[in-house]
Amino acid sequence: MRRRVLKWATLVMVAVLVSISMYWIHLYREVRYLAIHDQSHDAEAIVVLGAAQYNGKPSKVFQARLDHAYYLYKKGYSRAIITTGSYGPDLNYSEAHVGTVDLTKKGVDPADIITEQASLTTHDSIRAAYRLLRSKGWKTVLVVSDGFHLYRVQAMFEDEGITAYTSPAPKSPIEASGSQRFWYSLREVFLFSAYRLVDL
Repeated sequence: MRRRVLKWATLVMVAVLVSISMYWIHLYREVRYLAIHDQSHDAEAIVVLGAAQYNGKPSKVFQARLDHAYYLYKKGYSRAIITTGSYGPDLNYSEAHVGTVDLTKKGVDPADIITEQASLTTHDSIRAAYRLLRSKGWKTVLVVSDGFHLYRVQAMFEDEGITAYTSPAPKSPIEASGSQRFWYSLREVFLFSAYRLVDL
């Protein structure tokens, strides 16, 4: 009897582990698919996800995102840009403010930029952007970030009832590195899984 119970328990455990592994493989493929497919489309706002800044200057990762957001803005995909990201170790500058300054220097009309600097995490940024969008009656966004990041971001926006098109920053230093691309994408698989578990 004990052997039979142990046998079935083992089979169930193996089935569960196989199912989880297959789900993670599927997620990884979805993450990578969106990372290399540009969905650029007219939207009511371009949302730039924040990244590190150093003494008021964007990191290379953040600069790639800002440069791409500016390109999309100049192409006319939207007349509004939302910059996101809170303060890091340097309390003099928030990521969102640094992004706004950079875009303004490039020639974006300050009146076209909304600076959202109260968000600490990706989910915080999405929620804050959603509140801004809702206050203006906007329902579509064009999201700019590193490719690996976009699958989770799109899902979060859509969970809030916002149609989110995604456009990966083409000069992302993370996406340019094979090892970083793999590990950051794998990290997104686990972060997305955790996000869905919290929903449950």
